[in-house]
Order: sequence, then C-alpha cells, then structure tokens
Amino acid sequence: MTADHDAETEAGAQGARGARRPRRGAAWSAGVLLLGTCAVIGFRVADSDGPTPVPQILAFLPWLLVPAVAGLLLAALARWRTGMVWGVATLGLLAWYMEPYGDTNDPSGEAVAELRVMTSNVEFGRGTAGLVRAVREERPDLLFVEECDHACAATLRKELPRADYPYREAVAAYGPEGSVILAKVPLKRAPRIAATLGMPAAVADVKGHPVRVQLAHPMPPMPRQVGLWREELGKLKEYAAAGEGRSTIIAGDFNATQDHAAFRAILDAGRLRDAARLDGSSRSPSWPTAVPSPLGAQIDHVLATPDFSARDARFLEIGDTDHRTLVVTLTLHRPER
Repeated sequence: MTADHDAETEAGAQGARGARRPRRGAAWSAGVLLLGTCAVIGFRVADSDGPTPVPQILAFLPWLLVPAVAGLLLAALARWRTGMVWGVATLGLLAWYMEPYGDTNDPSGEAVAELRVMTSNVEFGRGTAGLVRAVREERPDLLFVEECDHACAATLRKELPRADYPYREAVAAYGPEGSVILAKVPLKRAPRIAATLGMPAAVADVKGHPVRVQLAHPMPPMPRQVGLWREELGKLKEYAAAGEGRSTIIAGDFNATQDHAAFRAILDAGRLRDAARLDGSSRSPSWPTAVPSPLGAQIDHVLATPDFSARDARFLEIGDTDHRTLVVTLTLHRPER
C-alpha cells in the first residue's frame, strides 16, 4: 500500500513538473515578445527615432499589436500575472500612440481658393504612364513627382503639355534624383533644399496669395544611412520653420510616418498639418504596393499650414511603382484680422 502510494505521489509530482515546463516556456516567450515590443515603444515615448532597426520598425508601429497580443496570450497561458499586466499595459501604450498626430481644427477665415494637389513617386520613372492617366482623370492644380528621371520628364512634357501645365520647376537627373513640380498656377522659382535626391521649390501665386511649395524626398532610413535620413528631414524642418506663418505646402515622399520623431518635428516647426490626417486617412498606407492595402506605411504626405483645410484625400494605385499616389483637395482660407 505504501509503495503504491509513493509511486502515485511520484507520478503526480512528475506530471506537475511536466505541466510547469510548457508554462515556463510560454512565460519566457511572452517576456521576449513584450520586451522587444516595449523597447521600440520606449523610443516613441521618448520622442526619438533611435538607431537601426528602430526607425525601420517605427514605420510599421501599428503592427506591433501582433507581438503584443501574442505576448499577452502566452502570459495568460502560462498563468503569469505580471506578464498579463505587462501585456495589457503594452497594448494600452500602442493604442495611445496609434492615435493620429496633430489637430484637425478647420480654418475660420473665408475660403478664397481651392487647389487639387497630387504627389507621386514613380520609382525610377517606371510609373510615369500610370501617373499620366491619373493626372488626366484627377486634373490636379499642383503635381509633385519624385524619382522622375530624364525619360519621365520628357514623357510629362509630351503628355502633359504647357497648355495644361504651363509652370514647371524641376531637378533634372538620372535615376531617383530627378524630381518635378508641375502647376496650373503661376510659379516663381525659389531656392531648393540641397539633398541627395532632387527637392525643387517655388512660390505659387494662388489668386494673388503667395504660397510656398516644396517637394519632399529625403533619403530613406537604410541601416547605414539613418544619420543622412535624419539630416535631410532636418532640412525640411528648417524650411518649414522659415515660413514663419506664411502659407506653405510641402508634398512628396517623406520616407517617414507620423510615428517618426523627425517627421513630427517638421509638423511642429511649421505648424503644418497632414492633409490625409485632416480628411481622416492618417493610417492609409502609401508604400509598398506589393503588400495588401491594410498593410504598409503612409510615407507619402501633403502637408499644409493651418490656413488650408483638406478634403477628398485618396491613395491611388497607378501601377509599375512601389508607391501609391496621393491626391487631395486643399482649400485656402483668408486669415482672420
């Protein structure tokens, strides 16, 4: 009787130890997932983009929900109370920072003009034909084209003649360095930002109201080029700050999202607002087109000063490029006196 009892006790103890092993493994896995997620969120809390790979991961911040939820479920499976609290707190932080950045207050002054604005990265010129079709359909007043090489520029001159777009500012170059601004409204040349990729600038005459316009195309945050990415976004910040309240539009491929501190610094320096954010599309992805629309990141933007309101923001698939084209209607309002 005693021997049988001892055997049963030993078997029970072994079973308990066996049950604890999967729970211990689940707890360790939960800890790793939550620690990695919190490490990235920590840079967001600190208003910093951090070193590689943090800037690259921040571009897809909403998808940190996946490891956070997995960590919470594993903590629950392991009956690890601390881990469950940690998981819930992590999800709360993510939800907080997924909220759109910036205000959406409409200008209170009288509306004086409308501008249909389009920005498109045509990826080494490959998406030019699709862009031409989109322009003919959408008829933007201001068109910003990134990665427009010599062949792209020649096609735009042929297919979008000066009768339609009489005003142009460009950086002529091969490969991704080329960029073009086309306009139906008069443009006066302005000093461009010195950067690796072409970023032309101008001052538009919108019914007698001067509007600073700047094409944005800083280098992407490649693992060994994060410093250059920050530097060129910093130049856009300086341009935004130099406006000192004057009407301004900055549009293009920023290679940054609202979850990057360097991008938010541009918004704050020039009191700029993201047009897609104003129209309720702050999380609509613009890149890459190779993944389904719910995935990806919004790195293509139209930014404008608070004397503009925005509506009808849409991200278009034009084909043969890894970016979606953004088109939005901006309304310029007269400042209140």
